[in-house]
Amino acid sequence: MSKSIIHLLAGGPGSDQSHVIGLLREALAASRLVAPRIAYLGAASGDDAGFFRWLSVLLRKAGAGEVRLAQTCTRNTAIKVLPQADAIFVSGGDVEAGMRVLGTACVIPLLRKQFEAGVPFIGLSAGSIMLGNKWIAWDDSANDATARPFDCLGLAPLVCDTHAEDDDWSELHAVLRHLDAGTRGYGITAPAMLRVHPDGRLETLGGEVVCFEATKAKHVVRR
Repeated sequence: MSKSIIHLLAGGPGSDQSHVIGLLREALAASRLVAPRIAYLGAASGDDAGFFRWLSVLLRKAGAGEVRLAQTCTRNTAIKVLPQADAIFVSGGDVEAGMRVLGTACVIPLLRKQFEAGVPFIGLSAGSIMLGNKWIAWDDSANDATARPFDCLGLAPLVCDTHAEDDDWSELHAVLRHLDAGTRGYGITAPAMLRVHPDGRLETLGGEVVCFEATKAKHVVRR
């Protein structure tokens, strides 16, 4: 069961900025936060300064107060910034690289502690995937036999993918085929946000979220 409310935004290239701001405003309002201090976790993008500046502007337009970079890649300020945050924002980029950086920076236990304490989390794109249970990588992109699922943060009790509707959710299907029968995965389309309530209830905002389920035969069906 979730300890804090989580919002999973798809985002993606070409996302309408005003729409994203509206979803972020919804996320902050649902968390009952007024001008909250946001810790921005940019591990998946190598703490990219341009992404940080852009998303800081969107977060402030949505009602956030101070937005601080919880830097993990070149100088570990995350351990100082994260405990002071009213909410934690996990940005996009590369899921596998992001999880590797978080592990190397030794901040995963701290993130889980903040989650247990009720601090709200907001993910965007790869950040949304990282907040879930599992993702998948290939040692050789041309060889499906080299596919391997790996653990994510596991704060949201689900598997999800973001803005991959044009690819028919192929990576989400791939990870589901490696998981137990009955496991469900959620495809969050580019305009959408998935709200995960503390009791585990799911709520869709802003666009469509599609649900898939793994079968005993290692197939994936839409629910």
